[in-house]
Amino acid sequence: MTKSKIRRIGVLTGGGDCPGLNAVIRAVAKTGMFRYGLEIFGIEDGYLGLIEDRIRPLSVSDVSGILTVGGTILGASNKANPSQFKVLENGKWVEKDVTDRVLENCRKHKLDALVIIGGDGTMAGAAKLIDRGLKIVGVPKTIDNDLPGTEMTFGHDTAVATGSDALDKVHTTASSHHRVMVVELMGRYAGWLALRSGLASGADVILIPEIPFKLDVVADACDRRSKHGKRFTLIAVGEGAFPAGGEMVVNHVDESSPEPIRLGGIAKHVADEVEKLTGLESRAIVLGHVQRGGTPTAFDRILATVLAHHATELLADGRFGEMVVVKNGKIDAVEISSIAGKIRTVQPGDSLVLSARAVGTCFGDVIEPW
Repeated sequence: MTKSKIRRIGVLTGGGDCPGLNAVIRAVAKTGMFRYGLEIFGIEDGYLGLIEDRIRPLSVSDVSGILTVGGTILGASNKANPSQFKVLENGKWVEKDVTDRVLENCRKHKLDALVIIGGDGTMAGAAKLIDRGLKIVGVPKTIDNDLPGTEMTFGHDTAVATGSDALDKVHTTASSHHRVMVVELMGRYAGWLALRSGLASGADVILIPEIPFKLDVVADACDRRSKHGKRFTLIAVGEGAFPAGGEMVVNHVDESSPEPIRLGGIAKHVADEVEKLTGLESRAIVLGHVQRGGTPTAFDRILATVLAHHATELLADGRFGEMVVVKNGKIDAVEISSIAGKIRTVQPGDSLVLSARAVGTCFGDVIEPW
């Protein structure tokens, strides 16, 4: 039995999907059922299910056989922050606070607490629900690995594996056709995904948001490789990367979302400019949502299971308002309020950056001495 009075909990997966979500749902549900005799309710499509009252009980059979399955059996939504819910009125998107509706639906289903699985936007929404009295424990999820307080989020390892595999494949065609290949990876305002994927695949140039690049430096790296017998260049670029003195490339603006900016297009910009400056044939590739999909790696399955187990233990111990994290290689927890609305970015002096520079990787800021 739990030390707290928790008997019935709801589970939701907020924000974009990523590998490992089902592993968390499974571990929360089975730990809750088997260890503490809890009733588990699944909330469909993230916060949208809380708003629209799409909440259903989960059985053992519902969460069996899903450990290795990508995506989420509950569905997800990145457009439904209860305190900033967008509704269409007279042809215009209007922002409303529908938190009262969420609280009412939680009371209706007699949910004592919630396990909220998500990234920075989801945790920011959770912080406001905590302020309104809901008992919440968070589990950090994002392929971007940009949540403060934790060294690793589940989903990131799988996305890095996908990104590096794609870069490996592009490497061979770049070599065959003697081209500059620019591969755009996700990550938004943090460069972890592009950095790790690029480092793992031996990308010649890595461009990330935290290190604004100079196009002439990037072009110089490509040109020098070509003149020294390396007739191709592989460039990994995070979608939030931008030239020094310039701005991030915005693909479009989604007015229906509380976070309307959608980045994308930097790879084409870099490829076009490099070709102009060097005369080398250049191509741009956008990996896009393929990075979110597929079977989670063994690392992500294990991390998701361990984080979910600890989240359920926090509920059982009556510790609410916290997010489970990896800190100094161990499982810990931090206050959700301390990380809400913040992101963890790559520091220029990070060991990953230094290691990449040491083997001759160009970050577009300075001409490397090779």
